[in-house]
Amino acid sequence: MASRLRRSSRFYRFLWEIRDQLFTGTFEDKLIASYAPRGQEPCPAAMMAMVMLLQRYDGLSDADAVDAAENDRRWQLVLGILGTEQAPFGQGSLVRFRARMIANDLDKELLNRTVELAKQTGGFGWKKLRVALDSSPLHGAGRVEDSWNLIGRAMAKVVRTVSLATGQDEAAIVSAAGLNVLQAPSIKAALDTDWDDPEARAAALEYLLGQVAALESWVERHAQEHRGEPPLKDDLELLRAIVEQDTEPDPSGGGERRLKQEVAKDRIISVHDPEMRHGRKSRTKRFNGYKRHIAVVDQIVVGTSVLPANIREHEPTEDLLSAAKRYGSIEVLDIDRGYLPSPVVGELHADGVTIHSRPHVYNPKCLFTKEDFTIDLENRTVVCPAGKTATLAPRGQAYYDATDCAPCRLKEKCTKSNQRSITLHRDEELFIRLRAAKKTPVGRAELRKRSVVEHRLARVGAIQGHKSRYRGTRKNLLDLNRASAVANLMELQRRKAA
Repeated sequence: MASRLRRSSRFYRFLWEIRDQLFTGTFEDKLIASYAPRGQEPCPAAMMAMVMLLQRYDGLSDADAVDAAENDRRWQLVLGILGTEQAPFGQGSLVRFRARMIANDLDKELLNRTVELAKQTGGFGWKKLRVALDSSPLHGAGRVEDSWNLIGRAMAKVVRTVSLATGQDEAAIVSAAGLNVLQAPSIKAALDTDWDDPEARAAALEYLLGQVAALESWVERHAQEHRGEPPLKDDLELLRAIVEQDTEPDPSGGGERRLKQEVAKDRIISVHDPEMRHGRKSRTKRFNGYKRHIAVVDQIVVGTSVLPANIREHEPTEDLLSAAKRYGSIEVLDIDRGYLPSPVVGELHADGVTIHSRPHVYNPKCLFTKEDFTIDLENRTVVCPAGKTATLAPRGQAYYDATDCAPCRLKEKCTKSNQRSITLHRDEELFIRLRAAKKTPVGRAELRKRSVVEHRLARVGAIQGHKSRYRGTRKNLLDLNRASAVANLMELQRRKAA
């Protein structure tokens, strides 16, 4: 059957051909070990791992994956179950297998196996690496809501968990606790107030917080044995965190609270997915969810990371580069300027690694920026546009005397204060080189080579999609790892065909 597959289905044939290389004995032993301790007889581990790849390649849900295993002969060929009328796994098997992969980091191991395959082809250099990093938004699957609805959703979640823990009906719990706000179609419908009236809004908030207190009191009295253990403990903490992040004491006194005037630093934005956050890809583009990061070498994804969207761009740099170092020493690093603040970048530069990045753009509040000054790190001097020299202090600061600045013909273009100062960054030597490289044709040509990681990230995004399938950072990392594994295998197929 493999020889009869049409051109559009050649990837299935490629998976069929390399499955034994992908799932070597050692890796398969790790997959099998993830089932310990065993309950019911497990599905073949290598087959389930291949299902993970096929499912992501075709973008199928768990139910559709079971259907494909039963009715798609291409799936049956790859899985080694050709002619089977009933899938050897169910939806529950897929859920449990993903949990085991996460618990044992086998999704990371699966990605590593595709890199090892790339090394075996001979088209992947692993002695001196040119590593490139990039990120893109991954929109969260949870519903983003305002403060009123967040509190209401969190209350409803607590009630649901209490119901499951105690066996009581949710409606009975709502009635017994006197939770009137949970008996209406929505929180705002239950409060039914004039939202344009500040006093009415304040009264509505006071009533809602009273309902929260009533729920917590009821749980304390009637679910004492469950409140200190997950999941009820987690849901109660989530409810309290939302109340604390979105309200503050009213400065007018009286012990009342009001909606917080400023957004909390690490604000929870969804009860359905408490880990997702507000984020920015740029100054003008906002999104809600996560950021996915990849590290690429020779068009092969070697490292991944998924973090809440509000985490600074450079935070996963060390983990991404550590993943790359598994395959060789880094000789060149191509990054976006968002990764520059990472201390690891400065350390690599000090070790002789060539860094390519667009330099920081300075906001010209003082008209002349640091780029307009001539900085001599060896002699510890800074020369201003007017030709005046200042000496760098040990902490990297240079101050110009007011007697030099006051009569200077360029003062109005330099500073509005009596004197000008310059403060160097800990990685100023690197930044000087980046600024100089941007001004040369060779430097700009090197910057354009970062398009490789941009193309890889676009491919991974096309496979994974731009909206997260799962809730939570770790589950979405598993999804990114298998999407990256599929992207690597597609690249290996392309190289083989060439």
